[in-house]
Amino acid sequence: MNSEDKIKLFGMSHLLVERDLDRIEKKYKLELQRDTKEDKDDIYYPQFTHSLRQEAAEMGKHYELFYCLEKSIRSLIAETLESAHGENWWETKVPPDIKKNVNDNMQKEIDSGVTQRSEDEIDYTTFGELGEIVKNNWDNFPMFSSQKAFTKIMNSLNTLRSPIAHCCVLAEDEVARLKLAVKDWFRLM
Repeated sequence: MNSEDKIKLFGMSHLLVERDLDRIEKKYKLELQRDTKEDKDDIYYPQFTHSLRQEAAEMGKHYELFYCLEKSIRSLIAETLESAHGENWWETKVPPDIKKNVNDNMQKEIDSGVTQRSEDEIDYTTFGELGEIVKNNWDNFPMFSSQKAFTKIMNSLNTLRSPIAHCCVLAEDEVARLKLAVKDWFRLM
């Protein structure tokens, strides 16, 4: 056996051992602390129960999915309206009540003395307000096949967003609904 084959064999053996350890951790609800990729707080994080940390890891997958989806929706809206109406699109194409709510949210952040989350107003909108911006500018979004379907999917996503954003466990049915709603979103486009 040559050196290259020995290296491949070593790598495959390592992967098999890792897979077996994953299975053992899951089966016996253990945490062998062999995952050194994550940079978690070494002082406070270990003080939480193992079951709570497992729950957080499971919910983290749903949070990551929704984070990517929501950020991509915000970008799609901003890029589409800027392309159609120029850099001043926020002032001319966003309903006044949404602009007021965004200004209020931005001011609350400024008044609290924390670092502002963004310089872009769209990052201060609620998920529901994103849908309203699109509906108010429907002609600029030809990538969506149906306004009725868009509204239904956005409402479904908004309902599913709440437990994710407010640190509640998603029931098994709601995990399936989330996956289906995201699939519906991409189908809509």
